[in-house]
Amino acid sequence: MNCIHPSPDEPGFATAEMLYIDPDACVDCGACVSACPVGAIAPDTRLEPDQLPFVELNAAFYPTREGKLPPTSKLAPVLEAPVVHPRPDGPLTVAIVGSGPAAMYAADELLTQQGVRVNVFEKLPTPYGLVRAGVAPDHQNTKRVTKLFDKIASKPGFTFYLNVDVGADVTHDELLAHHHAVLYAVGAPNDRRLDIEGVGMPGTATATEVVAWYNGHPEFADLPVDLSGDRVVVVGNGNVALDVARILTTDPEVLSRTDIADHALDALRNSRVREVVVAARRGPAASAFTLPELIGLTSTCEVVLDPADHRRVLADLENTTDALTRNKLEVLAKLGDASAPSPRPRIRLAYQLTPRRVLGSETATGVGFTVTGTEDVVEMPAKLVLTSIGYRGKPIRGLPFDEAAAVVPNEGGRVTEDGTPLRGSYVAGWIKRGPTGFIGTNKSCAAETVHNLVADYNEGLLAAPAHRASALTRFVRGRQPKVIDAAGWRAIDEAEIARGAGQRPRDKFTSVVEMADAAAAAPVPPLHQRLLAGLRR
Repeated sequence: MNCIHPSPDEPGFATAEMLYIDPDACVDCGACVSACPVGAIAPDTRLEPDQLPFVELNAAFYPTREGKLPPTSKLAPVLEAPVVHPRPDGPLTVAIVGSGPAAMYAADELLTQQGVRVNVFEKLPTPYGLVRAGVAPDHQNTKRVTKLFDKIASKPGFTFYLNVDVGADVTHDELLAHHHAVLYAVGAPNDRRLDIEGVGMPGTATATEVVAWYNGHPEFADLPVDLSGDRVVVVGNGNVALDVARILTTDPEVLSRTDIADHALDALRNSRVREVVVAARRGPAASAFTLPELIGLTSTCEVVLDPADHRRVLADLENTTDALTRNKLEVLAKLGDASAPSPRPRIRLAYQLTPRRVLGSETATGVGFTVTGTEDVVEMPAKLVLTSIGYRGKPIRGLPFDEAAAVVPNEGGRVTEDGTPLRGSYVAGWIKRGPTGFIGTNKSCAAETVHNLVADYNEGLLAAPAHRASALTRFVRGRQPKVIDAAGWRAIDEAEIARGAGQRPRDKFTSVVEMADAAAAAPVPPLHQRLLAGLRR
């Protein structure tokens, strides 16, 4: 109905902090409510008290039109599904490396065409990437998108190869020998590192590592997170920084009803943290967090400013004309005073602080800042210092890499080297465009890549696989005998949900061994039984 803006084809979609429903174009058909994979759309009459600010924000996006045509009067073009032209050498077969949102949306786009085969490879025994390991445990609605991904994974032609590390267990060239194309949707797994003295010593970590720790990512389950001090400092103030601050100050009994990892819940129950300081180099008007994230934070946590930062907020508010920035500043202006005592752990937003070094000799004892633009020094004691200044993609073995942009060079998802497309190699998601946008942004990003991939296939630019389709499973199992298929993932999923015992959405396994053991309990399909028997011989 063209009533939600900005749409993927409109300016501002990739950087939008939220989407807005046009009251003039809306006809109450309910299609958006049923289509939204994370349940983010609801009638204004059903909003919770903490959601009411969004009514005014939505209305402000569509000012009074005074009889003029609404900006939605011209329908935006809809990108049609790519049409695959069959070839005599067999169906289009694509390997997708990664299983997060960009990967699953790419698979969905490909599988709109009958006969297409998609094989999804994932390093971990569990799929769905940052939806499982990056979305905060108290944001269960957002995680509901996995229900959509489960439906995609059940489509004819879709196959999971989980617990397979592309680049180690199998190479890019080997995958390409079994497929017409290989599409990488591996995200941006590395943190941008803060280059100051003391980073890396005990008592320091990155916010994204802590997110992976409390979400039960097996590579971070043993991360040392010291919550024995009364303060944690987070350098950087994007959405991830706010997520970590919120989890560290939330009542553990509230979190006990989520899918937070058991080791993290135990640590939070024993935490002595009374304050999480989220420190930013610039002023309030340049805050990196989004407006919805700020509203969500202030509606559930105690968030304060010290008097100097209150004055900075008011000064920025007086000098800012941008509507979105003003909305943020208006929320910040209503925050409490940090000098007042608090009966519960709180979050303090701090501005104009440039980090110079992590204090301490053998373990972190705090952070030394200068007040941005001055020589004034501020030392802030803390036993845990986290940095949160963004993500970086990492090089993929066998493909070119742009170190400056931290992405694989590409044109519309076609991987390029010195401007020339590499046959059969594609990217989607953050490894394609950098760490921008939200879960839904990956849908249009993946669609662009898939359209170009299909166009190359239709024009005969993709070589046919060198092996029969039936050879792939035997080949992968020969390299990684503990490969996990869809049945194994379902066994892990069902076991985790059962462990939650109806009190929690799930109780996650946090080691690869546990996951593999749970997957092994799944019935082995007859075809795989024959393959295993062949391998044993």
